Amino acid sequence: MNPPPTSLSSRLAALSLRARVIAVVTATALLATIAVVYTLGATRQAQPTDTASAFGLDHGRMYFRSSGAGTGRVAHLPAPAVRPGTAAPASDRHPDRRTTGGPACDRFYAAASTGLCLQRRPGIPPRSYAVVLDRRLREKRRIALTGIPNRARVSASGRMLSWTMFATGDSYATTAFSTRTSILDTRTGYLIKNMEEIPLTLDGRRYHSPDVNYWGVTFARDDNRFYATVSTRGKTYLVQGDMRRWAAHTIRENVECPSLSPDNTRLAFKKRVREGATDPWRLYVLDLRTLREHPLAETRSVDDQAAWLDDHTLAYALPGRDGRTSDVWTVPADGSGTPSLRVPDASSPVRIP
Repeated sequence: MNPPPTSLSSRLAALSLRARVIAVVTATALLATIAVVYTLGATRQAQPTDTASAFGLDHGRMYFRSSGAGTGRVAHLPAPAVRPGTAAPASDRHPDRRTTGGPACDRFYAAASTGLCLQRRPGIPPRSYAVVLDRRLREKRRIALTGIPNRARVSASGRMLSWTMFATGDSYATTAFSTRTSILDTRTGYLIKNMEEIPLTLDGRRYHSPDVNYWGVTFARDDNRFYATVSTRGKTYLVQGDMRRWAAHTIRENVECPSLSPDNTRLAFKKRVREGATDPWRLYVLDLRTLREHPLAETRSVDDQAAWLDDHTLAYALPGRDGRTSDVWTVPADGSGTPSLRVPDASSPVRIP
């Protein structure tokens, strides 16, 4: 006997309701899976380091941003001592001998057990970050920034960090730029977002001007004294600062991007030797005791904050050859010798003693 029509209709309605429920549950599960996959992917993209802990800050190695092999990731090479005036070991100059696997950075610096990675990420608008790294180059803290990464420094102890961002413009060779320089105390967590408010004494008098810009901080071993460049009214000055007193005063004119030697007795810097934007700078070293300066054997215009590999050798980036973005060169700090190509396809050099 055939079932009554009303019973058939009820069964069909029940089946239709069950199908709708199954469809809703399936769609919900699918959307949840997509969300999880997207979140994991975004998290992986945001992480500046690989999860493997084999790559870290090791003594006796030179670290740098690998602009060739490694596509912007931090890499390293053994860094044997190089006597002033001698060429770098052939192993250092061979790009395939480098070990890659560090974080992807636009600027990088490290000391002791702390790394600083400045990142610029695409988007509308683009996003920038200062990422504090531990000895294994794993992220400890991330600070959102505005502008274009430009300079990065870590004090010898690893406690004090500083970075400079271009707020407008992208070159110190013109006057159409503005910077924002920050300082972070990793021990206390205290962040100075913009050091332009530091009380400044210029030529013996307190100075105030809306066009003041700071960049290129370098720290002394006591984590209190620091040096930097300040610009105002078309001139640049070397300033010495005191973190505890939070004050700074000018020492001399025409000093940019200072870098303090490991023994804290000398400053490497770039000095403007001609007007205009074409080859304006030359590297110099200033004796802080006598305030005497001497040029280095590198005669090309270096737009970089040179790094001391040891008390005798400076490293810096120059535009690369044969289509390379940039190369790392070294030169003796006493003004002797000749420049040597240290690492092709590289920038942001730093040596971990």
